[in-house]
Amino acid sequence: MKEDLLQAVKTLHEGGVVAHPTATCFGLAADIFQKRALGKLYRLKKMPLDKPVSILVRNLEEAQRYGEFSVKAIQLALKFWPGPLTLVVPRTSALPPWVNYGYDTVGFRVSSKKKTRELVEAFGGPLTTTSANLHGQSSAYAVQDFLDQGLIPDFVFGGGRIGENLPSTIVEVQGDVLRILRQGLVNI
Repeated sequence: MKEDLLQAVKTLHEGGVVAHPTATCFGLAADIFQKRALGKLYRLKKMPLDKPVSILVRNLEEAQRYGEFSVKAIQLALKFWPGPLTLVVPRTSALPPWVNYGYDTVGFRVSSKKKTRELVEAFGGPLTTTSANLHGQSSAYAVQDFLDQGLIPDFVFGGGRIGENLPSTIVEVQGDVLRILRQGLVNI
């Protein structure tokens, strides 16, 4: 395993927040099973605690441990994952209560970005995924973008510049009913 990937995984296991490139912008990852890590992520972004974060998983099977996927949700996952689609589904009791506290649903994504996939695979479990910017500020397409906002993560995995893209599409799926929460790169 490459040194920077090892350091990123170590940082996550120690409760740190890691910035990483995604298919749409730079993102922030933290271990969902560490309450302190999630709190650190919210403080770092200066994000209100009532704002949800999505969960980055390795595959559909992993997502199904923490979310209830209807047939329609499974069809969408099989069609668009890996890719910039977040599926919001009812949460299961396996998801820690501090993840999106007060919400009955949670969003899941399987990334199409090689660096992001390497990170979640090497970590071996679900991670938060949220944009690497201060709450309400512009998305970061390069490391300097979030540093200029004063957002300093514990570790930066990967660098360079990401082409400015639309954000991921976010779709809530309740049974067969779809509700587009944010239109992005994926057209449903």
